[in-house]
Amino acid sequence: MTTDTLHFLDAVAGLPEQLTAAHEAAGAVDAGAFGAPGDLRNVVVMGMGGSGIAGDVVAAAFSDELPVPVTVLKQYRVPAFVGPHTLAFAVSYSGDTEETVSMARAAAQAGARLVAVSCGGELAAVAAGAGGLHLPCPTGFMPRAALGALVAPLAVTLFRLGLAPGAHAQLVRAQEQLARRRDRCAPATEGPANPAREIARRIDRTIPVVHGAGALGAVAAYRWKCDINENAKAPAFWHAYPELDHNEICGWGQHGDVTRQVLSIVELRHGFEHPRLARRIAITRELVEETVHQVLSVEAEGEGRLAQLLDLMYVGDWVSCYLALDNDVDPGPIDAIAQLKRRLAEADRPA
Repeated sequence: MTTDTLHFLDAVAGLPEQLTAAHEAAGAVDAGAFGAPGDLRNVVVMGMGGSGIAGDVVAAAFSDELPVPVTVLKQYRVPAFVGPHTLAFAVSYSGDTEETVSMARAAAQAGARLVAVSCGGELAAVAAGAGGLHLPCPTGFMPRAALGALVAPLAVTLFRLGLAPGAHAQLVRAQEQLARRRDRCAPATEGPANPAREIARRIDRTIPVVHGAGALGAVAAYRWKCDINENAKAPAFWHAYPELDHNEICGWGQHGDVTRQVLSIVELRHGFEHPRLARRIAITRELVEETVHQVLSVEAEGEGRLAQLLDLMYVGDWVSCYLALDNDVDPGPIDAIAQLKRRLAEADRPA
């Protein structure tokens, strides 16, 4: 087993406490700092990578109670609808992600109400200059291991504004579920009793295609894909029901002699699926399972939409770590991203 040079597994193991601490910190902010809901007509969450997925989590977990649409933006520009009636979250753990800073500036210029979530950096300065709110994150984490520190401020802000009245209770239930899941998936639990280790063992050197059920499953499937890319340094792909039944389902079969050797499907299921999805997923599995190496299934646990979503994502965190360590890969460093940023910076320098 390779060395975990950046103690990434310790960071993963600390997620339940991280979410609890971030919930308490955001809750301690003076309620007046959040202002009143006023005539907000939409919410945007601007962010990239491990920071941006916090917006996906909030949009999916609270879609059953949010009275206004939530759009997650992962780009440089903001759309024309962003303006004085917009609550704009800018989420960047470092505070210096160039795409997020660009969007935050544009949203502020358009008159949106800006809430920045970061450890500081340029994003904090943009929020201060725009008269917005900056909610600080605890330092010392890698962005992809800071999910709790990024989700909680968004949820608490929506709760304080009356847009997500169930957010406080959902955060508490999610914290409890993550702690239970950690006890089952951390390295101290050996063998088949550890579901994450067992799933990683079965995936082995095949390439996972992660299928999520509905909106919650879609976010979790995307997180699994990103985790495996960054932590295991391996390819992975994702899609979601019911959309994949309108396109991807046709792609299985012609190259079955190849796909059944190299591809594993992982289904992510939860208790908030539309009633039609169970039958749809069962039929799809029957149609494609002979063309893949195997079909694995993961069932979410926990009470509430947020708890089940974070539970599915947390299993993926652990699976990706075991895939890394079982293949002598250090899960912490992300050298390819570092190289990309360095080359972009070099290209920006005057000749």
